[in-house]
Amino acid sequence: MALIILGVTFAILLVLGVPVAFAIGLSAVCTILYEGLPVAVLFQQMMSGMNIFSFLAIPFFVFSGELMLHGGIADKIVTLARNMIGHVRGGLGMSNVVACTLFGGVSGSPSADVSAMGSVMIPMMKREGYDTDYAVNVTTHASLVGALMPTSHNMIIYSLAASGKVSIGALIAAGVIPAIVLTLCMLVAAYAVAVKRGYPAGVFPGWNAVWRSLAAATPGLLIMVIILAGILSGIFTATESAAVAVVYSIILTFFLYRTMTWDKFMKAAARAVKTTGVVLLLIGVSGMFQYLMALYQVADLAGATLGSISTNPWVIFFLINLILFLLGTFMDMASTILICTPIFLPIAMQYGMDPVQFGMVMLINCALGLNTPPVGTTQFIGCAIGGISVGEVMKTILPFYGALVAALMLVTYVPGFSLWLPHLLGAR
Repeated sequence: MALIILGVTFAILLVLGVPVAFAIGLSAVCTILYEGLPVAVLFQQMMSGMNIFSFLAIPFFVFSGELMLHGGIADKIVTLARNMIGHVRGGLGMSNVVACTLFGGVSGSPSADVSAMGSVMIPMMKREGYDTDYAVNVTTHASLVGALMPTSHNMIIYSLAASGKVSIGALIAAGVIPAIVLTLCMLVAAYAVAVKRGYPAGVFPGWNAVWRSLAAATPGLLIMVIILAGILSGIFTATESAAVAVVYSIILTFFLYRTMTWDKFMKAAARAVKTTGVVLLLIGVSGMFQYLMALYQVADLAGATLGSISTNPWVIFFLINLILFLLGTFMDMASTILICTPIFLPIAMQYGMDPVQFGMVMLINCALGLNTPPVGTTQFIGCAIGGISVGEVMKTILPFYGALVAALMLVTYVPGFSLWLPHLLGAR
């Protein structure tokens, strides 16, 4: 009965539009009151859930991404992408995909990615005759690659939600190839739609322009290399790498590019504080939720339920993907990771999936949820920038969504995409 109260209360609060963090906390309180246990137990779980040293990496990574966003790095990346690939048919759409991928590696946040790239690329594409729905769909879907990049704080959240079953270094290494696969799938979709709609090809500016734009963008892109190489070589931990990213971002934007002003710096700091507060609140209340799920053996019940449907690993993985996708449409990324990892990771491992690989599956599913109503954070941002309704964008979303689902299936059923690089680099 207590488990029913927990699930039903949580679902009702979500339907009523209560923010996810409060829905989690209130449903946990209702359940604990029904059981007659002291409410202090929940708040002890909340504090212990947030009081973890590794979580210091989250505000640092968030702050680094905000500094890059407000420091003018986006313009240099857009110029590089356009010079590299803008001359093919539908070149601006292809450039958009490449630019979103590169900036995603700098910011580590799909929302920051679509905000930065969308504000530059969507108006540019509209001016040059591209349909608004195409410009928005390309931007919002390509920005999701940021969730798999070395600067992604969601990898840290997953590592901690997995209770130490996987290292952050292994996750960072594992995300590289799935990010490339995701980008290639998006390039195919963007090109196919461009050909179908008859979008024009651009003009190649020459190799000199490519090399100049590459030289201008390289200092910003080096942050991915610094983080990946530093962690895998053992020079610094994930938390230390996040602090290094902040210092590097400050030096880069203030002294090398000289694009950062005090007002922009304060705006970046304020946004980082707000985002960190939201994430830590979610982590705290999810600690309550995870305590109750462990108490009522939710993972065992979910495993038994899925096992009663099929014992074929491929079917089980498909069902897990389906459930994660559906939940991701109603909850934001951090909430889905924190709530679902303790439930589905043991099931996936039982059927032979490595926890590192499951992390990639989890992140891609959560990223898909960011572009699907009713939550759809990145989609709402892209539509607001493009001045188009979500309904109009959804009418032509299928090719782009299909590309992301194809990448998800490849990562789910071909372990090598996630595990080859961590094994090669010894990041286990």
